[in-house]
Amino acid sequence: MGDSKDPKELLAADRSGTFECSTMPKLEPCAIVIFGATGDLTSRKLFPALYKLYASEDMPDGFVIMGVGRTEYGDDAFRDKMREALEEFAPNFDHDLWHKLASRLYYHTLEYDELDGYKSLEKRLQEIDKSEKANGETQGNRLFYLAVPPELYTTIANHLGDAGLAAPGQESGWPRIVVEKPFGHDLPSARELDAALHRSFSESQIFRIDHYLAKETVQNILMLRFANAIFEPLWNRNYIDYVSIIAAESLGVGHRAGYYDTAGVLRDMFQNHMMQLLALSAMSPPSSFHADRVRDEKTRVYRSLRPFDVEREFKDLVLGQYMSGTVHGEKVPAYRKEKNVPEDSNTPTFAMLRAYLDNWRWQGVPFYITSGKRLADKVSRIVVQFKEIPHSMLRGVVEQSIEQNKLFLGIYPDEVIHMYFMAKQPAPLLCLSPVYMHYGFKESGIGPELEAYEKVLLDCIMGDQMLFWRQDGVELTWGFLTPILEMCDDCGTMERHLHRYKAGSWGPNEACELHPGFFADVTTSTS
Repeated sequence: MGDSKDPKELLAADRSGTFECSTMPKLEPCAIVIFGATGDLTSRKLFPALYKLYASEDMPDGFVIMGVGRTEYGDDAFRDKMREALEEFAPNFDHDLWHKLASRLYYHTLEYDELDGYKSLEKRLQEIDKSEKANGETQGNRLFYLAVPPELYTTIANHLGDAGLAAPGQESGWPRIVVEKPFGHDLPSARELDAALHRSFSESQIFRIDHYLAKETVQNILMLRFANAIFEPLWNRNYIDYVSIIAAESLGVGHRAGYYDTAGVLRDMFQNHMMQLLALSAMSPPSSFHADRVRDEKTRVYRSLRPFDVEREFKDLVLGQYMSGTVHGEKVPAYRKEKNVPEDSNTPTFAMLRAYLDNWRWQGVPFYITSGKRLADKVSRIVVQFKEIPHSMLRGVVEQSIEQNKLFLGIYPDEVIHMYFMAKQPAPLLCLSPVYMHYGFKESGIGPELEAYEKVLLDCIMGDQMLFWRQDGVELTWGFLTPILEMCDDCGTMERHLHRYKAGSWGPNEACELHPGFFADVTTSTS
């Protein structure tokens, strides 16, 4: 008989070499053109992400970054502004690395509604491309990132087309356009925006960003479900009691009050982030892991959404607005006392929606979709509550109740997969207690960690639309939400249906009446 070995050693030996990731594909050179380059999004998110990609050698060999805006800047002044942004928002800022990156930065001033500025932009990009021999030519590839207010999307897209910047170059260079949410404010405006984008760009050139999709845990929802045999057979109405999708924020509206008061939580969070999480939680397996096949399945989920019953009004919907309170030990004002918010505003800052999917897999299973501001903490997670066991052989044997199995997919602050199940306690008597299995993505130590904007920027350069919205999905989600928005806008008694909640709480009490498990779902620790 051979020598016995530790089972862990055998497992490690069996696994050796089987989990190596494929190498990063070589990226095509390009010019990254950021409209709104002097704004907050560029300073806080975009440029720090580009800097980190450059530091980790994930950028193409040939690239330049062209900032575009109305503010009068020269190249050197823009470089100084970006250096200040990195010193504030980029950890481990390296001055030597910065000097190498700075030589790739340029700035172009234009008025967004004047065509001549776009024509001079095209001329300048061509000149820079020819002068960048040392850094590698950009080969006419252009990535246009619109880090501007949404009302400028149409203007910029049209002028890019009129200036010839939207058409592929003579030497096979590609142009792509990137837009941030919101994609309109209702169904008609979403269609108008799409028509404007398609006037100059094809669907394959349009990248509608939802940075939530680039978070590691969100991407791993599909892998958890479809790369493991243990979950998918149970992922249906026969075994699942409900699904709770939560995006709670402790912050208020901050500097976004002007936009937020016209949008509210439903437009700000539900049409984009929350609907994407719903689709990932509920979709069926795609035929292949290809962008359009995955987005086909998401679209089927949106088509299955049961139309909201407007006649029942708020039977499946709870809206709230935060009052003054204390968040993380700091006193904060009520929403109506925030700067630039009208004192009589009825804009909701909290919403819980109970939605149903009318299809074979999910018929009768409620999906509780919840988001709000000035809540007790910042928590984003998906909770899958499994049904009670149909028969208990332990009835009359154990005194305590047998809790239902529950799966947590943590997105923030804990990027984890965390599952509770029942087990016997080590004791002479038969006592059961919930225990859990835990996997933390940050604890795995496998591969470099990319932040959301770093991931989406790389995907834009690669032309991979897997993590981006497609127009049919945009229209279907607006089609579902628009009757709710119209009901709220037209309701003469909105004040009566807008429940007040104390800042620093978990929202109005009515939320727990609609979904009794909400408090447990949002407060259960997954660390």
